[in-house]
Amino acid sequence: MGADILFDTLRHGLWVSVKISAPMLVVALLAGVTIGLFQALTSVQEMTLTFVPKVAAMLAVFWATMGFMTEALTRFFHENILPLISGY
Repeated sequence: MGADILFDTLRHGLWVSVKISAPMLVVALLAGVTIGLFQALTSVQEMTLTFVPKVAAMLAVFWATMGFMTEALTRFFHENILPLISGY
């Protein structure tokens, strides 16, 4: 296996990981900003107020996008990794 194939596979794998993690990261960002704004407006400084809703939102998004994540990882494995193992 040449270096170009290795780097192309690594680049593609990193892109798949970005696509898979994007929904959860966006929801965590939006939940954090919303809760932070709520805390700033109401002067409530409770640590669990930021943690619990953010985890709940991320869990809900993970459950909703689990099929997409599984399909993307399976497609990457079948289209990129298996041909490299079998020698094309």
